[in-house]
Amino acid sequence: MTEPLSVALLQEAARAIIQRTRYCFLVTLDEAGRPNARLMQHFEPEDDLTLWLGTSAASRKVAHILADDRVLIADEDPDDPAYVTMLGAARIVRDPVLQRQYWVAEYLESFPAGPESEDYVLIRITPLRIELMSYARHITPSPYGLRPAVLVRAGDSWEIEEVKMAKDGKKGKKDKKKGKGKGKGGKQGK
Repeated sequence: MTEPLSVALLQEAARAIIQRTRYCFLVTLDEAGRPNARLMQHFEPEDDLTLWLGTSAASRKVAHILADDRVLIADEDPDDPAYVTMLGAARIVRDPVLQRQYWVAEYLESFPAGPESEDYVLIRITPLRIELMSYARHITPSPYGLRPAVLVRAGDSWEIEEVKMAKDGKKGKKDKKKGKGKGKGGKQGK
């Protein structure tokens, strides 16, 4: 028998999937509102699932985020199989202490001046909505495997969002179950 879905169970599953993956896709919106995806390496998620990534200040993704903070992160664990997508608000951060914290030696090839390089910046992503599915963890809401489990941020906590399927197979009314998961909220942009 499988454990019923709870906010804590879904948060832990999302964290585990993210931790098992070295790379993710970061999707930003360009000036015309078109999505742009690129492969990125993220750092370990914070307790509230906030993610940090390092990048070049001159990159397209930084320009996109400065114009529109809405982003999507997608992680996949093919061994489970499982995935997490995280819609969130992104912010560009220039802070020498954090830049040293979120740094790996392999970045020296791209940033020879190290984490204090003028070109090295951080992207902080505050999750606002998380979708996940994990077959190994039995996180496959009914009808089996046809839709993901969904967490949505509600202030400082998380709620499970259930999307009921109508008889014709189209999405129906959304219901939310409150949970006790904590985290700081971001402000969704433009």
